[in-house]
Amino acid sequence: MYYFLNSNKMLFLFVLFFSTLISISSNSWIGCWIGLEINLLSFIPLISNTKNLLSSETSLKYFLIQSIASINFLFIILLNMYSLMNFNSNILNMILLNSPILMKLGSAPFHFWFPNIIEGLSWLNCFILMTWQKITPMILLSYSYNFNFLIFIIILNSIIGALGGISQSSLRKIMSFSSINNLSWMILAIMISENLWMNYFLIYFLLNFIICFMFYLLNLLYYNQLFFFNLKLNIKMLLLLNFLSLGGLPPFLGFMPKWMMINFLMFNKMFLINFILIMMSLILLFFYTRIMFSSLLFNHFKFKWLKSNMKLNLFNKINLLIFFSLMGLPLSTFLLYF
Repeated sequence: MYYFLNSNKMLFLFVLFFSTLISISSNSWIGCWIGLEINLLSFIPLISNTKNLLSSETSLKYFLIQSIASINFLFIILLNMYSLMNFNSNILNMILLNSPILMKLGSAPFHFWFPNIIEGLSWLNCFILMTWQKITPMILLSYSYNFNFLIFIIILNSIIGALGGISQSSLRKIMSFSSINNLSWMILAIMISENLWMNYFLIYFLLNFIICFMFYLLNLLYYNQLFFFNLKLNIKMLLLLNFLSLGGLPPFLGFMPKWMMINFLMFNKMFLINFILIMMSLILLFFYTRIMFSSLLFNHFKFKWLKSNMKLNLFNKINLLIFFSLMGLPLSTFLLYF
């Protein structure tokens, strides 16, 4: 993280970490709300930059969206405290509670802010927003939810995340729609088991870190840069393998938690949602491979002045992490015996 951050922002990163612990360890909804607010106020200084107008605009948008979600969440829990409504009394009250949490997650149909804000962030902040910022809302969502409503949200996330990324040329927007699609799997995982969600989230966390860190080292923002930059073949192959792992292609690590959820859905005869999730994952794999297609298969002139701003000494340090994305098949086979 030292390569991403300036020393004066490390404090806000620690506050961000502890605010998540406050929310998930609280025994009241008010305590969860306080943790969410501390999380918001610690993330704003990380994404704001007075020298960059786009970054300042992004931090203002993020603050407004998260404030609206927090106000709605606080209003609902205050109504519950004064016995004006009960979360478990009917479906409408449950939807009212889940909606601001889904807005904080960037989940469909409240996803419109998510790709626009991702576009104005650095790769570290993109990584934090796509991974760490989802922990608290996901845990709060598991406390109280309506099953049928979340099944509808899962299908919506899967379809929008897959179809929304097809027409994008920005790598940050592609990763944001990929995050929306993976959110459908994460919501399904936390409805099944918290241990399954933790396994899925840790693998997703690792794969996102590798890809975002490589994009940071290569200084990439748009996928056509991979065609023009003079990159070595092994770097292109490592990027492709990690994209395939993130998409859930069977031999790789990203397939393992999806395989466990597919088995659960088949066992419970939920064939329609299983079919939708698998087909949308195939569309996801399509635009992952499209990113690397031109740089791998097209012949073109390589100009010496178009070399990327690559930090090779840092790249060598994550080779071991990249190796873990290839370990999906042995781990999946090993789990069959338990």
